[in-house]
Amino acid sequence: MRVSESEEIIEPETLPLDGWHRARGARMVPFAGYEMPIQYEGILAEHEWTRSHAGLFDVSHMGQLEVSGEDATEALEALLPIDLSTLKPGRQRYSLLLDENGGVLDDLMVTNAGERFYLVVNGATKWDDIAHLREHLPDDITLNHLADDALLALQGPEAAEVLGQLGLEPANSGPRVADMAFMDAVEFGWNGVPLRVSRSGYTGEDGFEISVPADQAEALAEALCAQPEVKPIGLGARDSLRLEAGLPLYGHDLSPGTSPVEAGLTFGINKRRRSEGGFPGAERIQRELAEGTKRHWVGLALEGRMAAREGADVYAGDDKVGTVTSGGFSPTLGHPIAMAYVDAAHAGEGTALELEVRGKRLPARVVPTPFVPHRYHRKGAAK
Repeated sequence: MRVSESEEIIEPETLPLDGWHRARGARMVPFAGYEMPIQYEGILAEHEWTRSHAGLFDVSHMGQLEVSGEDATEALEALLPIDLSTLKPGRQRYSLLLDENGGVLDDLMVTNAGERFYLVVNGATKWDDIAHLREHLPDDITLNHLADDALLALQGPEAAEVLGQLGLEPANSGPRVADMAFMDAVEFGWNGVPLRVSRSGYTGEDGFEISVPADQAEALAEALCAQPEVKPIGLGARDSLRLEAGLPLYGHDLSPGTSPVEAGLTFGINKRRRSEGGFPGAERIQRELAEGTKRHWVGLALEGRMAAREGADVYAGDDKVGTVTSGGFSPTLGHPIAMAYVDAAHAGEGTALELEVRGKRLPARVVPTPFVPHRYHRKGAAK
């Protein structure tokens, strides 16, 4: 590739586990500014392994942030539509970073860690998120980018058993791994190494996200993959799993041009905040909650084997009524699926539509999401 002298070539950064991935035969690709593994054995095999056993994902490209200060609760509530008064210590919750018009700047996870909050933001937007937070948080609030921490995700029905075998010791009398429920967040010690563990993930399966000092990430990955239930899994299967789970991907299904209401993410805006407002874009969101939106984000099931990818047009007869934001073949269901924004009049469950792919119209119908039921370990199910 030829570039002019005025153009700058930015080489992707490497993850703490870059050499570990390559030694295991990973095919590496640029993603979110990093070289990341897209697959090891193959996307289909890795997808099915995670559904049946436990897959280990390296998500160290994500941004890990710490927010602290006497008024950190109020400061974060001024920027996020989250009710932190109902988020108990040791619990995690999904939230959104919004612009003044109610558009989505990012979606993220917030953990109440007692005297501070931990945020996990998307890798592709983390530098913009950090700049936004630094600009809008008061001077007496401290924002730390935990750049020396890696992040691993252990996902699948055998994840809890595997993690429990490592002998993690909870700090501050917290619950053990087996007693954690979905969205619990606990600090552990492992062979003298501090870990922050949440029972959460991005696959729809039960699982955990584990923050570990970067210089200890390889030792932890080795310890996990030494167990026969665990294999390393790449970005390809991560995307097919999250698609089956009906989970949005920022930059594809979410952007500043979409609102949480039309994206079906109002669960990320707590009841008190819906009524009181006091966060960016609150006026628009309150109006949309009351009056509805002109379009909705929906799931689509396609006939045949050909998949519709992002950008495919959605038609009702001769009228274009929407655009696909994510799509692919579902290994679990055995047919293609997609997610799209479509006009409200055509968003009802069962509505017959067509997707234009390579000059062909593919029959589809609106279906509920998730396409494959979530298997999160909810409270009340812990043993």
